[in-house]
Amino acid sequence: MVLINARLSENSYQRWRRAPRSIADLLRRLDLCLAGTSSDALRLSDLGASNVVTTGNLKLDAPAPPAEPRALAELQNAINRRPVIAAASTHPGEEEAVIEAHARLRRNFPGLLTVIAPRHPERGPWIAEVAAGAGLSVTLRSRGELPEHATEIYVADTVGELGLIYRMAPVVFIGGSLIKHGGQNPIEAAKLGAAILHGPHVWNFAEIYSALDNVRGAERIESVDRLVAHLAAWLNDADARARVVAAANGVVENLSGALDRTLASLDPYLMQLQLHQRASHA
Repeated sequence: MVLINARLSENSYQRWRRAPRSIADLLRRLDLCLAGTSSDALRLSDLGASNVVTTGNLKLDAPAPPAEPRALAELQNAINRRPVIAAASTHPGEEEAVIEAHARLRRNFPGLLTVIAPRHPERGPWIAEVAAGAGLSVTLRSRGELPEHATEIYVADTVGELGLIYRMAPVVFIGGSLIKHGGQNPIEAAKLGAAILHGPHVWNFAEIYSALDNVRGAERIESVDRLVAHLAAWLNDADARARVVAAANGVVENLSGALDRTLASLDPYLMQLQLHQRASHA
């Protein structure tokens, strides 16, 4: 048995330490454990995994999410030349911050459209109520609607359309990070040319966010004030956005290669299977 792209958060690690015999018995049954990061590898080894190799995160080698050409063209036509920002994979407590940021930014950015793509699309109607309660015009994508000229908050409460959102918005806040959730995957946004903002709680992708932040390929914000400030700065400065995107692309390229390392690690086991099959058919 081989565990591929293994990840073990610090929280899960601490919980498993309360049952050391159970987790050690489970992990010892694995012939090979391919960890996503060196931190994951250390935690898995400490809990009892005996053959651990750090191969990297396979998500870095996955292609950028697609966008249906017709849907992309329709959305581009509806938005036209309006300034756009997006908040992706958001959780409760974050949409309110994004809506407040929009209300403050629209004074200086006429026609501003904010796209909110919640992590759980069924929350779309609730987000729309919050935005309407703030006096903003709202449109829901789940109803088959495109943003109209008066739309200020466009709730993308659908599944599998982040590729569409990232292609439309030059600046994206990645959710699950202002609240204590652990952050969501920033790789897809980086690959599709969006300048990334995130909160402080990103332990689910700690090494990736750290690498991005270290080269200014993303910016960490900890309050609505900082969110507003960075959004305003990047909306005003296309060159600054381009530098952030270029730095992020460099990080993704440098950290890629997990697929090749994974296949190389699996090769001896696959060879054993092939030899066994040949012997059984002889």
